[in-house]
Amino acid sequence: MNKEIIIVSSNKEKIKEVQEILKEYKIIPIDDLGVNIEVEEDKETFEQNAIKKAQIISKALNGKPCLADDSGIEIEYLNGFPGVFTKRWKQGTDRERNISILNKLKGVPKEKRKLKFITAIAISNGTNTTSVIGQIDGYVSENVRGENGFGFDEIFELENGKTLAELSQKEKNELSARKIALEKIKEIMEKEKGE
Repeated sequence: MNKEIIIVSSNKEKIKEVQEILKEYKIIPIDDLGVNIEVEEDKETFEQNAIKKAQIISKALNGKPCLADDSGIEIEYLNGFPGVFTKRWKQGTDRERNISILNKLKGVPKEKRKLKFITAIAISNGTNTTSVIGQIDGYVSENVRGENGFGFDEIFELENGKTLAELSQKEKNELSARKIALEKIKEIMEKEKGE
């Protein structure tokens, strides 16, 4: 029987990505269990938020392994803003938030528009917790571009000049910060299994 891992997410794309990378495990979306536990993301780093979510929910589920993540962007020119507040710093749609970021960087040259996309993933059984970080680097584009994607994909420009939203889903998955973090966590879990 495959080891079961509860994923603390309702995001279908995220769940699919986790299922593809951790295919040796049975990944169960938390919604399938009918569990609704709100965990306040009030920590100072993505990693601390991911750890908090994984631990609280695993304890509530009697120690079942739970995988949680927290991610967002940090803009160097804006001293790491929006950071852990990526999804919460401004009410409105992703597009409205993205336009606000572009407005904050009006007239700022490309070399000063450096951007990090960070994903922290934690897996916990309520007692033991492992966490990792995946990161990709780019620039804040001059304008909104691309149709494939969500969040800030349309303003995250890679070295090749394309935004994440201008890539196919397959191309995007190949270089996603979440994939990097998931590969790291998979490696750790396999090592532990072998011990």
